[in-house]
Amino acid sequence: MLKDFAISIVRSLQEAGYQAYFVGGCVRDMILGREPADYDVATDATPDQVMQIFPETYAVGAKFGVVLVPAPSHNANENEVVEVATFRSDVGYSDGRHPDQVRYSKDPREDVERRDFTVNGLLLDPVKDEVLDFVGGRKDLNAGIIRAIGEPERRFAEDKLRMLRAVRFAARFGYTVEPLTFAAIQKLAPQIHQVSRERVRDELTKMLTEGQARGAFLMLDQTGLLREVLPEISAMKGLEQPPQFHPEGDVFVHTLLLLDKLPQPCPPTLAWGALLHDVGKPATFRLAPDRIRFDGHVDVGLKMTQEISRRLRFSNDDAAQILALVGNHMRFAQAQQMKESTLKKFIRMPHFEEHLELHRMDCQASHGDLTSFNFVRERMIAMPAEVMRPAPLITGDDLIDAGYSPGPQFKEILAAIEDGQLEGRLRDRDAAIKFVRQQFPIV
Repeated sequence: MLKDFAISIVRSLQEAGYQAYFVGGCVRDMILGREPADYDVATDATPDQVMQIFPETYAVGAKFGVVLVPAPSHNANENEVVEVATFRSDVGYSDGRHPDQVRYSKDPREDVERRDFTVNGLLLDPVKDEVLDFVGGRKDLNAGIIRAIGEPERRFAEDKLRMLRAVRFAARFGYTVEPLTFAAIQKLAPQIHQVSRERVRDELTKMLTEGQARGAFLMLDQTGLLREVLPEISAMKGLEQPPQFHPEGDVFVHTLLLLDKLPQPCPPTLAWGALLHDVGKPATFRLAPDRIRFDGHVDVGLKMTQEISRRLRFSNDDAAQILALVGNHMRFAQAQQMKESTLKKFIRMPHFEEHLELHRMDCQASHGDLTSFNFVRERMIAMPAEVMRPAPLITGDDLIDAGYSPGPQFKEILAAIEDGQLEGRLRDRDAAIKFVRQQFPIV
């Protein structure tokens, strides 16, 4: 177990005459009775001294006093590591992220006082099972409060990402943000742009997938961070919808209700698809004589989603799936009228289970009618893979043998054959060749 390995690191450091403790999120989670995802160790040993005790150490952040100690290769997960950081006090944060100067310290209190929130500022000696609390972290854990250590504006000036982290922790644990800490976030929210887009994306993804997305995005809005990091979502607020289809309220309310229904665990692409599925509505709002309309909101939403994906630097694969979710979320309404070939191609889209889940949540967060969802799900379950994606009846080589010249028309011919095959009209090679000669005669 990683925990046992982390304890052995603390014990080895203490036996060598150094102070060593668990620190940060792992201590918080252990006190809350949760299983930590990882373990961090704080010590007064310098990086060089740590590397002398643990020769396999990776000095990835040695200039900040941080080294990684890999778990033994016989562990279940060979990629597991324990971060070991030297007690330090930081001087200046010109770039809003990295300290200008790091001073090593022998005092654990000094190390804790540079950290972000009181609930993350607890130290635990796992050998003696003793907690050191210099900042009132246990009291705030018991009270359900996220409070910056020391002066909030100073903590956020050191690393602007901490503003997003405060929101995420508060939502994740169902806590409130202490008023002075909250006010500091509201004041400094426009400075979040100093943080790299990748770090912002990763923090938002955690908010979306940790099980409390609705609360997180409500708080993002209340702090003013939402209009800074995702103004396209902020624009949904107060945007009315036709009550016959959306009795729940405006587009923002609908989106929050949908986020509240995200499954656990939740694929990040599904979560982002849920967040952005109606992103094109504010730009296409129209009050028609019969009702409110959002004509073309899917196409506009696709362009906006593409821009957001670029801005937040999603991988090509993730961006493609998020775009597919946004671009196809309205197609379920036509599922029962689709040709057989169209329906089969629809269902065999990559990661179709995410499309189906988005449609279910979309319905449950609005009119509640799951007719199309049930129809598509039943058809998907009933269709074997060979029916959904049958082996081609003929190939391009067969067309050449039949006297056709290679060219762009081949794609059209083969697609038409596949449609006939999916609809049950073409069942063998001879029928396919006959169909081609009839529909695509050689000129």
